[in-house]
Amino acid sequence: MLKELLRVARRELSESSISEVDAELLAAFVLGVGRMELHAKEFNFSPEQEAEFTNLISERKSGIPVQYLTGEAHFRYLSFDVGPGVLIPRPETELLVDAALVEIERIQSSATWRTGNRTSVVDLGAGSGAIAISIADEARKRNLAVQVVAVESEKGALAWLERNIAKHDVDVRVVKDDVATALEGIKCDLVVTNPPYIPDGSALPTEVVSHEPATALFGGIAGIEVPSQFIESATRILKPGGLLILEHHESQVETLAALLAPDYVDIAHFKDLADRPRWLTARRNNLGRNGE
Repeated sequence: MLKELLRVARRELSESSISEVDAELLAAFVLGVGRMELHAKEFNFSPEQEAEFTNLISERKSGIPVQYLTGEAHFRYLSFDVGPGVLIPRPETELLVDAALVEIERIQSSATWRTGNRTSVVDLGAGSGAIAISIADEARKRNLAVQVVAVESEKGALAWLERNIAKHDVDVRVVKDDVATALEGIKCDLVVTNPPYIPDGSALPTEVVSHEPATALFGGIAGIEVPSQFIESATRILKPGGLLILEHHESQVETLAALLAPDYVDIAHFKDLADRPRWLTARRNNLGRNGE
């Protein structure tokens, strides 16, 4: 019975240009098991579960993201609660966490590092908390001493951020403020950010533009206006020599390099899993243009 229902669901999703894998994800969600268990064991739906599954497939065909239907999105080694009001974390963003951990390890292996200190990390526009929580969780497992701050102003995202911090029991401080004004007078070692950077009017899948928050997607007419604000804030709060790790649109490499040049050195660009320019690192000048 389940195999037949899955066969029909896969076909219906495929006809709607939706990944057939989503049928298995939804079936596993209804059964309360992992997706791969569907291939290892025999399962059957109860009448109530069959009705729930049928309804979920219908909602998925209507364009609702599968992560919103199941209420979770996987990012690196953790599962994050997500739903309307918060951006769904993407695999490409996982690379920013790798870069952050490399920088934390570099700082704490230096000759000037003092035992008892903590590397200060700020996630600007934290959303679901995927970046900040992953850094805190993985740093803890590596015995790296960190102080992680997640800055977020959107009420819809804040609820999910706080929920995920509690879920994973990590030491992440939430600052409920706009990026432009948050952490006034504070300096940190590392800023990691995935700002809204998609140019206004860009063609995106219907399920993205119809369900995920526009404020977390679009960065202005050229897509660079909002990232520019995030860079200004990072420049304000980074210590001399501090590192900025920033995700961006593939079309923004040269523009961002020019924006960063007055206050940063060692600007390096990196590609995502699809071999497209997607993120960069830049080190704060020891002396910025304002003499800071």
